[in-house]
Amino acid sequence: MSLLHRVGLTFLKNIGPALAKSLVSYFGDAEHVFTASRSKLLKVPGIGEKTVSQLNFDEALKKAAEEIKYIEKNKIDVVFYTDNTYPKRLKNCNDSPVLLFSKGNANLNSQHIISIVGTRNATEYGKQLCRQLIEELKQYNILIVSGLALGIDVAAHKESLKLDVPTLGVLGHGLDRMYPSQHRLIAEKMLNNGGLLTEYPSGTIPDRENFPQRNRIVAGIADAIIVVEASVKGGALITAEIANSYNRDVFAFPGRIGDEYSEGCNFLIRNNKAALLTCAADLAYILGWEITDSSKPVVEQFMLPIDLTAEERIIFDILQHHKAPIAIDDLTIKSSLTISQLAMNLLNMELRGYIRSLPGKTYCIS
Repeated sequence: MSLLHRVGLTFLKNIGPALAKSLVSYFGDAEHVFTASRSKLLKVPGIGEKTVSQLNFDEALKKAAEEIKYIEKNKIDVVFYTDNTYPKRLKNCNDSPVLLFSKGNANLNSQHIISIVGTRNATEYGKQLCRQLIEELKQYNILIVSGLALGIDVAAHKESLKLDVPTLGVLGHGLDRMYPSQHRLIAEKMLNNGGLLTEYPSGTIPDRENFPQRNRIVAGIADAIIVVEASVKGGALITAEIANSYNRDVFAFPGRIGDEYSEGCNFLIRNNKAALLTCAADLAYILGWEITDSSKPVVEQFMLPIDLTAEERIIFDILQHHKAPIAIDDLTIKSSLTISQLAMNLLNMELRGYIRSLPGKTYCIS
């Protein structure tokens, strides 16, 4: 499929992502959209007389040719929604962009992707939460996404860079500029371990309406969205709302009652729009993630931890020889321990990381 015509789709008047996808689906590829007759265009669902009469094919291709010069000169990757490299999570969202401009080396289909959002007026509490969260998430082979805005966004990117965690900034403008300008150096560093992503061609200025649009990419590209600090008004709550509409998991750190920049988080939790988050372990547990870091302490099947008590050894041995999780009632029978003895030992073993509790009061080896 021609790059010229793919890029040209984004310059067509009154053709948003949904209509662009309908056109490509109907005609088979972007090139045939530009050569289709008026009568055939009118047969496309959602395309009416007014839209067809305003289609600026020649102008769009001219702008696309100029954009391709910029793309090639600056080594920008163009990702079309039918490409294998297009973010699969985002592709499932009905209003996802038809085309993305990417710079850097970020894997847009990383095994685990988390978007971190929050207020532009981040407190030390919020910045510390970002630091702790990303430090704990590092072991999960993760990509951290945010919007490179002031406050929590840039704090998430900075901490990712410090901890050598890949991080992706989603922009509300073209790749030929940086807003806010003071984040240019951070953005350049991100290109070495992560990168920048936008649906906007070069020359697009950071207009106010672009940022809510940008937020749908932040929400759609991730497995889950974490709101660190937020007031009741602002982009973070918009992103959380979009994420909920996409059936993404939304989490929020609680804050003190009365703190302006925790009001939004508490609102989300109180209204069941976000799950309460206290640490990365909460997130990993709910999402069913396994640690991928090679430094993970591994409990070998053939070796007991050396600091187990006699009762704990009995429990561990039972769990070790069962592949499936065991219910607490079955453990009581097999271990010959009372419920109170068993519960105390299970809690101690779980706190030390030897076993995991699962839904339905079942247990397994960590």
